[in-house]
Parts: sequence; C-alpha cells; structure tokens
Amino acid sequence: MGVRQERGRRVIHTPDEIAGIRVAAAVTAWVMDEIIRIAQPGISTLALDHMAGEIIRQRGGQSAFLHYRGYARQICISVNDEVVHGMGRAERVIRPGDLVSFDVGVRLNGFVGDTARTLCVGQAPAGVAARLMEATEMALRAGIAAARAGNDVCEIGKAVEKVVRRAGFNVVRDFVGHGCGCELHEPPEVPNFTLPPRGPVLAPGMVLAIEPMVNAGTFRVVTDPDGWTVRSADGSLSAHAEHMVLITDGEAEIITCPKTPSELRA
Repeated sequence: MGVRQERGRRVIHTPDEIAGIRVAAAVTAWVMDEIIRIAQPGISTLALDHMAGEIIRQRGGQSAFLHYRGYARQICISVNDEVVHGMGRAERVIRPGDLVSFDVGVRLNGFVGDTARTLCVGQAPAGVAARLMEATEMALRAGIAAARAGNDVCEIGKAVEKVVRRAGFNVVRDFVGHGCGCELHEPPEVPNFTLPPRGPVLAPGMVLAIEPMVNAGTFRVVTDPDGWTVRSADGSLSAHAEHMVLITDGEAEIITCPKTPSELRA
C-alpha cells in the first residue's frame, strides 16, 4: 500500500488506499441499510446499538466509533431534538413518528467508511419533519455537487447553507464534515455554512465526508451530561445526512451508496 500525501490541510489518497476506502465505504452503506430495515417502533436505542455492532461484525468490520475519544457505543443514534452523537439507552424506546438519525462508521482492513441518514420511524414523515428531512437531503446533494476539483472546500458549505436557509431552517455550526479514509477524521474540515474562501483547494484523490446537520429552529446546540449527546438548544427537531465522496477530475463520486454483494468483497 502506498503512502498518503499530506499537503497542508488536505490528504490526497493513493490508488491503493482509494481501493480499500471504497470497500469500507460500501460495507458501511450496507450496514446502514440493515439498520434502517430493523429500526421499528418499540425497540430501544441500546438494543439497536447492539444489533448494529453484530451487523458490522458479520461483514468482518469493527465500529469506527466505539472507544473513539471515549465514545462507548457502536453507532450514534440521535432522536428528535438530538443532533449528533446520541448514545443508545435502554430506557429510550423508539415511538412511531420519531425522527431518528443514524450515524455509522465502519473500520475494515485498515480503512474507514462513515455515513448518516435520518429516518421517520414507523410512518411517513409529515409537516415540519418531512420538510426538514427533504431540506437536509437536498443540502447534502448540493454540497456534493460543489465538491469538485479546483473548488475551495468552503464552496461546499456555501451550497449547503443556501439550500437550508431557503427551506427556512438553520445549519448547525458547532460540528462539520471532514476528510475520511485511512482515519475517521482527516483534513480538511468541511463546513456546512458560508465562510470566506480560505482553502484548501479540492484535488482528485481526496475523500470527504460531507454531512449537513440541520435544525428546524436555532442553529445553537447544547451537550447532555453524558458528554456526547448534542441537542438543539431550543428543543427543535434536527436531521442529519452524510455521504463520503471521492474527488475526481469531474463530478464527485459518492462511495457510500448501497452496493451489490459482489461489490462488498475486499
């Protein structure tokens, strides 16, 4: 395997690394699909977390989140006003209509995949929840469209925030996307809001985790006493969507899309 090139505040992966990252990302997408399939009303978030760990092990991987900076769960499960880093709890039972954000990271053969999706459990979303979920997904797509070689990374945040503001919502500013591939968090940070262009410039071989976190109310957040669970400061609903993309000579390639069984093989 080759050695990454760290140039300032960005990481450009070698072809061998990209091949490994693709597999880890594909497996992560598969794990996410399985979690979405089993998430039903009446199940506790801790039970879901245990199931997620088993699903990850079935694919030969390990949770990229477990023990990361002291985090004590397999995945992040954030419900309703919880923005990110929600910890599975036995007493937290999912109810019909809950907005649940799943953030999944898988380490496989030395590489990492990272993806997030928000689900309205047990029924179709309506009202604010439906508009929030749609805006978050559209913002993610806009950010991915801006992730082109030659663009400043801040163009991604500008594109994301434009969609979110047009929908009448707010982007969380305390947490951002990031490079990802050989490590869970690599340079550069990927903002979801407008900043003055200040680099780094995107180049082929970079892998980014673009992840808008969108609140129906204020962009401000607070952290629970557990030190991890982040909530909207005003108790408003929140949604989270994330894909890993590979920067190419043209459009960015989404590498955390569901794959066929043959594409999951290392």
